[in-house]
Amino acid sequence: MVQLHKKFVVSQVKELIERYLKKQIESAYIQQILGIAKTRFFALLKKYRQNPQSFSIEYHRTGKTRGISKAAEKHIMQELIADKKLIEDKDTPLRRYNYSFIKTRLEETFHQNVSVNTIINRARKHGFYMPRPKPACHDREVLTHQVGELIQHDSSIHKWSPYVNEKWNLITSLDDYSRCILYAQLVPHESSWAHIAALESVFLTYGLPFSYYVDSHSIFRFVRGRDELHYQHHLLTDQANPQWKQVLDICRVKVIYALSPQAKGKIERPYGWIQDRLVRLCARENVKNIRHARIILAREIYRYNHRQIHSTTGEIPHFRFQKACHEKLSLFRQFVITPPFLSTKDIFCLRLNRTADGYRNISINNVDLKVNGIDPYETVCLHIYPLNAQISEVRFWLNDKLIDIQKLNNSMFKTVHF
Repeated sequence: MVQLHKKFVVSQVKELIERYLKKQIESAYIQQILGIAKTRFFALLKKYRQNPQSFSIEYHRTGKTRGISKAAEKHIMQELIADKKLIEDKDTPLRRYNYSFIKTRLEETFHQNVSVNTIINRARKHGFYMPRPKPACHDREVLTHQVGELIQHDSSIHKWSPYVNEKWNLITSLDDYSRCILYAQLVPHESSWAHIAALESVFLTYGLPFSYYVDSHSIFRFVRGRDELHYQHHLLTDQANPQWKQVLDICRVKVIYALSPQAKGKIERPYGWIQDRLVRLCARENVKNIRHARIILAREIYRYNHRQIHSTTGEIPHFRFQKACHEKLSLFRQFVITPPFLSTKDIFCLRLNRTADGYRNISINNVDLKVNGIDPYETVCLHIYPLNAQISEVRFWLNDKLIDIQKLNNSMFKTVHF
């Protein structure tokens, strides 16, 4: 409905109606002048005929104006204050407010529907607003054509909750084509085994991809002059295989190295989304241990994969992934245990070579260990598969044959350089 009282005074409208009653002007012209429809015009005409002296076009609101409840106002302020504390904490990676996150939290936690603009208005009013910097120019495009063609793999270390003193590592693997996160886990410390466990999860769940895209971290790549590999220091870059890359070589998966962090922007953006929400949720749910943080992470990964429309692809990652598989647009290969290996524990493991002494013993961290089926001075390869934080299953291989299996305490390998 056109608000006539903001465009015309009463005398102007009265004049037009009187001229219509005197048949000096047709109603169609009056409707165009006033900018109203036929129904609205005859409603005004009826009102004028009833009482010309008291005729008015002023609008008097009978109901309450649109607004939000006091409870919603209170919860908005609580969320803004909580965000401000995290932003001011130098140990957390947050440096901006996330008003969309606050909107989602009000809906899911307090069952209150408030628009983002309303939250921003309250933030401006109470000093919780930070203008967004101009984003850097970059090309957001999908360069691959099939799922499994390229898996982006990376890790990020942060203090994820203000209620813990230590920092945890977030390890993530993302399919480039679908933008679906295939693996995400928080670990207390970054290690070769943590990244091998990520490979095991992806390969056994989805199959073998065509290639992996990583940075030049020492876990992924040996670089002469940077990595300490004193007993093989004559080797050049990529002539020595780190533990993680040995697994990929066995599985015939190609490795591509990014030359700079900027080159890994595709996985950095999902990291930013997950990191932002994970830190805020850990703070609001008083997370004090990594187990609780992992529950929240799993929930957010499900949201990202199954509910969030990706800004680049315009599709939900999980459904884009499933659609590609249905249309045979996949470079994933079936994972099989290839000879001479007998178990996945022989492939997804840490490897260590040791030479037996004259008594058929090998030494690990100055501890002598008896191995069945080995002759003096033969070199045996240990396939170490951690079962938990205390025990590892060690499988002894000699000349492509499994000769012994033992369970050893992980403390034996603490000083071993993998």
